[in-house]
Amino acid sequence: MKRYCQTLTLVNDTELIEKYVDVHSHVWPEIIEGQREVGILDMQIFIKDNLLFMICDTVDDFDWERDMARLATLPRQAEWEAYVAQFQGCRADARSDEKWQMMKRIF
Repeated sequence: MKRYCQTLTLVNDTELIEKYVDVHSHVWPEIIEGQREVGILDMQIFIKDNLLFMICDTVDDFDWERDMARLATLPRQAEWEAYVAQFQGCRADARSDEKWQMMKRIF
């Protein structure tokens, strides 16, 4: 298993943050299915104020660039990314790697 950790800063607006949290309590089924299809075993997002931290566990042969590019082509993925962009303070067509920043493990 491989593990990737990323961070993202949300728009600093209490109402938008609450909506973002609510949206993630019922992620569209196609999004979860797409993640599984490309080899994402588990994804967790944690929040502190307007800072997000994501842990993404994948299959051993997962290649972040290749498999995330494939994920972007799957049903409803572009629609989901455009929808959540309003909370993330970025363009609706921004790629995941333009929003989420990969973190380097130090310990």
